Amino acid sequence: ADYLDNGNNKMAIQQADKLLKKHKDLHCAKVLKAIGLQRTGKQDEAYALAQEVAALEPTDDNSLQALTILYREMHRPELVTKLYEAAVKKVPNSEEYHSHLFMAYARVGEYKKMQQAGMALYKIVPKNPYYFWSVMSLIMQSISAQDENLSKTMFLPLAERMVEKMVKEDKIEAEAEVELYYMILERLEKYKEALDVVRGKLGEKLTSELQSRENKCMAMYKKLHRWPECNALARRLLLKNSDDWQFYITYFDSVFQLIDESWTPPAEEEHSLEGEVHCSIEQAVDFIEERIREESKSSRPLRGPYLAKLELIRRLRHRGCNDEYKLGDPEELMFQYFKKFGDKPCCFTDLKVFVDLLPPSQYTKFIRQLLDVIPLAAAAENEVALPGDIKALQQHLCVVQLSRLLGIYHAMEKKQKLAVVRELMLRYRHGLEFGKSCLKTELQFSDYYCLLAVHLLLDLWLEGEEAAVWQCLTLLEEGLSHSPSNAQFKLLLIRIYCRLGAFEPVSELYSSLDAKHIQHDTIGYLLTRYAGSLGHYAAASQSCNFALRFFHSNQKDTSEYIIQAYKYGAFEKIPEFIAFRNRLNSSLHFAQVRTERMLLDLLLEANISTSLEESIKSMSLSPEEDDIPWKDLRDNRDLTVLFSWDPKDRDISEEHRKLSLEEETLWLRIRSLTLRLVSGLPTLGHTMQPKNSEKTAENGVSSKIDTIRALLQQLEAAVDSGKKFLEQKIQYPVLGPPPTRMAGFFSNGSCQCQTSLFYLVSDIYELDTNGLEDSAEIQERIGNSFKSIVERLTDLFNKCKGDLIEVRDGTLKTHPSLLENLVFFVETISIALWVSSYCDSVLRPFKSNLQKKKKKKKESSVAMPPVFTHFLDYVTELQTLTSNVIDHIKGLEIILTALKLEDLSLKDTLLLQEEKKFTKTVQGKVQSSYHHSVQEIGELLKKRLDTIKKLKI
Repeated sequence: ADYLDNGNNKMAIQQADKLLKKHKDLHCAKVLKAIGLQRTGKQDEAYALAQEVAALEPTDDNSLQALTILYREMHRPELVTKLYEAAVKKVPNSEEYHSHLFMAYARVGEYKKMQQAGMALYKIVPKNPYYFWSVMSLIMQSISAQDENLSKTMFLPLAERMVEKMVKEDKIEAEAEVELYYMILERLEKYKEALDVVRGKLGEKLTSELQSRENKCMAMYKKLHRWPECNALARRLLLKNSDDWQFYITYFDSVFQLIDESWTPPAEEEHSLEGEVHCSIEQAVDFIEERIREESKSSRPLRGPYLAKLELIRRLRHRGCNDEYKLGDPEELMFQYFKKFGDKPCCFTDLKVFVDLLPPSQYTKFIRQLLDVIPLAAAAENEVALPGDIKALQQHLCVVQLSRLLGIYHAMEKKQKLAVVRELMLRYRHGLEFGKSCLKTELQFSDYYCLLAVHLLLDLWLEGEEAAVWQCLTLLEEGLSHSPSNAQFKLLLIRIYCRLGAFEPVSELYSSLDAKHIQHDTIGYLLTRYAGSLGHYAAASQSCNFALRFFHSNQKDTSEYIIQAYKYGAFEKIPEFIAFRNRLNSSLHFAQVRTERMLLDLLLEANISTSLEESIKSMSLSPEEDDIPWKDLRDNRDLTVLFSWDPKDRDISEEHRKLSLEEETLWLRIRSLTLRLVSGLPTLGHTMQPKNSEKTAENGVSSKIDTIRALLQQLEAAVDSGKKFLEQKIQYPVLGPPPTRMAGFFSNGSCQCQTSLFYLVSDIYELDTNGLEDSAEIQERIGNSFKSIVERLTDLFNKCKGDLIEVRDGTLKTHPSLLENLVFFVETISIALWVSSYCDSVLRPFKSNLQKKKKKKKESSVAMPPVFTHFLDYVTELQTLTSNVIDHIKGLEIILTALKLEDLSLKDTLLLQEEKKFTKTVQGKVQSSYHHSVQEIGELLKKRLDTIKKLKI
């Protein structure tokens, strides 16, 4: 066991063998040996050995624990349940084995058996937790039941009765048990009863979370539409803590609900269960004013009351009331707020929500008013006035962010914009002085100046200023050198490098972000969208692996979380864990990465290092199966991960999200169908059948071709939907979701070419079943297909021609679309070769039969059917074309190596010396990345060329 812990698996196996020589029947030694075998990659031997021990139904703790570890490593949790079922039968009174059995069922989600196991445990040892494990398992049955009616009429009422029994017998001990009762009543929509539980004696146990009782009461009042209680409770809680934002929202919601219902407080008795109720705008205004007066006496400044005043103005304006004047002018209130909180980084995000209260005509005046109260000092008359301390710097930064948000920078001319960029960078570099003592992991105080400057340059780039994008990269690389853990710099660099077609620097940037856990799903798209499409195949494999490793371990991890939740009685978390697992399983990104990963593996290996058939078998792919949950796909991407200070009309909108999800789903459908069509090729394997015999239908091959033809129709439909979608010509914001590869796939001709290759498969199959006689028409059709495929591939190649990087008027311009076209060419030619090897497998036997006939008849003139010459010509043309592309790529490599970036007359002489250093780095990175892409594409094509040479019949 020590050897196993230290990872020395071979020694562990040897030691186990020694022991087994002496004691043949030592179960535990056998299992430890099996763990060693499993870890050295001998899965089958390990499994056989484990089953040998399991068949004896061991009951000693060591063997059981060891087998549990082994099965977990094999990802076979269902075997653990069998193990403990047997143990419990032999040792029926063991509390330990029963609880292990319960947890084993929890791992595989057998809720009914969990319920039974929980009750069996409670019978042996009457401890409350065991009883409530059983109750929770009933709730889980109700959640997982497909039929909602069943869960409301059977599972939940049964759970409720079980808890009520304990309540009547006064056996409720822990807070978790009350939580569970509340959860059941809430799911049964018995809100009144739930409220009584929380407000009653049982509710006193709810102590672990702050305001747990109050929050639960509030939730129930809302469900019951008891607005007086909502209002009074919110009011009471705000008197306790006037900075708790959620209660302001509830307070306002309830006041306006009561006004709309014209509710009046009863004359004699209490207003409500929770005390006094406010039901008029006057009372609300007074209440907020009073909170502000109270705040001025408090020892630390609170933002809540001031923001609540702005929130109330906004709501009154929204309702068209004329009462907002009682609260003051929003512009003046925001100005006062800035004076009080302007030196806090949160000031901008607080005010951002309320800027629409300002009339656009007042924007510039408002900004000037803010600038006037910031203490800035200029060294000389014409110089920029700079802040003297961090407080002043934060205040100034807040104003700059607001200027961007109000669209003041967007309205400027190019010259003004460049002047602002210069000023922001000057302020950025000056601000670095305040952060000299910052650690490597801390951000510099002035980082946002640099980011805002880059945003302005991005505007210029989109307006056609080519040099601006290089300056963006230069400034970001400079920023990163001072603030190496600024995620915003890294994310923006990733986006811009990818837009320029340079993937190489991105891998390193992304790994330095150190994305954890769920981030592989939320921001992983930044990596996986570009790696493969820019020809970095090795990096693409790696980035898919990162993501897939996370998705696969999610399954295992979630079961562990659920088990911990049972152990510690955190019952309300269990449904959350399950929902989390489902959300990840139906993640759009998960489906995309799975599909692209398999296509990539085929591209790199099929018919190169292993046959197409073996590759497909190892992925257990089959054309009939579709494992993507199309109806439930969840878009978990975080599209706002990049900071943006754009006004609403330029920012990413809900509409953009919807369209992006639709586009991603359409593209995924096309890719998934392509993958399934390719996986169908080996199933059409050549079977010798007499012509038109009855047997073809039985042996299943003909049904295989039907599958392929059905998939082809689906592909055609998906392509049509994709084309319709692209007709809308959608433009996402520059920092919004990246568009898919679909537009390029259609415009460069790869799509038509790949589709016609799959139609060719159908024709070849027909030739195969009908034989060579009387098939002149099919043969001619196949010949024409060959010709048109070569023409299409040549067209596609022509769209790859041109300089990848060119120097224009002293500025670099990259052409990433040429690179993407090259990548599509490699993929399309690979599909062409997989289809050709299928043609080859069909035509070869025909040819050898003809040669046998020739020998028999001793004739020298048995005419060769035309399909053979068509195929030979086709293969020769494919070979020539591929050789030409390889030569073209060699040419590209030479040009890229010879490109002397040093000679670029950086005509923007405004660049400072230190900026020039970063510009050189940036351009070097882009050049090197293109070089790397071209090399990887070239290498792969050479391997493909070798496979073409083997196709000569």
